[in-house]
Amino acid sequence: MKTFSSFEALQAAVGTEVAVTDWLTITQERINRFADATDDHQWIHVDAERAARGPFGRPIAHGFLTLSLLSRWLGEAVLVEGVRMSINYGIERVRFTAPVPVGSRLRARLNLLSLQPIEPDGVHLAWRVTVEIEGQTKPACVAEMLVRHYR
Repeated sequence: MKTFSSFEALQAAVGTEVAVTDWLTITQERINRFADATDDHQWIHVDAERAARGPFGRPIAHGFLTLSLLSRWLGEAVLVEGVRMSINYGIERVRFTAPVPVGSRLRARLNLLSLQPIEPDGVHLAWRVTVEIEGQTKPACVAEMLVRHYR
């Protein structure tokens, strides 16, 4: 985990790759739970038999499942000390560039794109998050995640 002791230390990291997370295996159970939570039970995600005959040869994760993991990865990879509250502010420029077959291992590369002060006691951060699939050259997802921290 990369730890920042202050907003000034974060500012110094703008324009750099701050962290790369550990790998996470995408299981059918996780896909099914996401389908249940979102009421998105499209066969390509949850019907292993039918998906085996489909274009990817097995079920694939929902794109929004992959996207929902960004908060997890940011939280496990980056700590800003002295923060009383952090909020997800939004996501921009999202692209799902490759399917995530069940059993794939994913990780995230976190690049801090910008930091803007928020008066009186916060910062607005833009992170480029690239979700990699182990053994693949093309990422599963690339997104700009916006986060705000308050002291």
